[in-house]
Amino acid sequence: MSTLEEGTLRPPASADVLSVAAAELAGAGPEEILSWAFERFDRVALVSSFQAESIVLIDIASRLRPGVEVITLDTGRLPEETHALIDAVGKRFPIRLRVITPDPGEIESMVAAHGVSLFRRSPELRHLCCAVRKTRPLIAGLRDYDAWVTGLRRGQSASRQTTPVVARDDLHGGIAKIAPLAAWSHDDVWRHLRSRDLPVHELYARGYTSIGCAPCTRATRPGEDERAGRWWWEDGSLKECGLHVDRVSSPPREATG
Repeated sequence: MSTLEEGTLRPPASADVLSVAAAELAGAGPEEILSWAFERFDRVALVSSFQAESIVLIDIASRLRPGVEVITLDTGRLPEETHALIDAVGKRFPIRLRVITPDPGEIESMVAAHGVSLFRRSPELRHLCCAVRKTRPLIAGLRDYDAWVTGLRRGQSASRQTTPVVARDDLHGGIAKIAPLAAWSHDDVWRHLRSRDLPVHELYARGYTSIGCAPCTRATRPGEDERAGRWWWEDGSLKECGLHVDRVSSPPREATG
């Protein structure tokens, strides 16, 4: 665990301090932003879904800090192609991989109360499924870190257009949330992937532009935004699982059964 001195926890960075850092790093590239994070914080976790953005960040971060800690959430509903890529990335890059899984008791209670495919029945039950399988496990997984790195980009959807490069994350105990690719475009990401000959998720070749759990993701159609294939049956809904939107991270407790 991070310390200022032996036995003393490092206090979370204040929102004001991180706002200043966000302004100073607004025009910086991902390498500079990650370098700042590694210099400023003792324990930094790169949280990866193994989509294109994650691979770019793993490539850069593992060269800056060999042995960088990478957290991924195995929800129990991931595509097999995701598991194959996790194995390939773990063999190629000098990282310390942590695979976090949901609480089995919570899964059992949720499925007993609402069925295996509850996410199709209402937005509230979909948010519950995401909370049990993703949001709550990540809250527990980030408990001992000073900062976490995410692959969020402003161009991914309307809900992400104001994503800061650095911000205080109160959902995760006030640690810093860092988005080194916030200003990058889709083309920037793929230019980096190709220039470095990096591994990519097999589902991109089948028309997917955002990849999550298998039952909740489809290929996108021409003209749709990058996240249109997520929970596509929820017309007009916010295409977020709760990892990046506080208001959907804690659905009604009675829904857990």
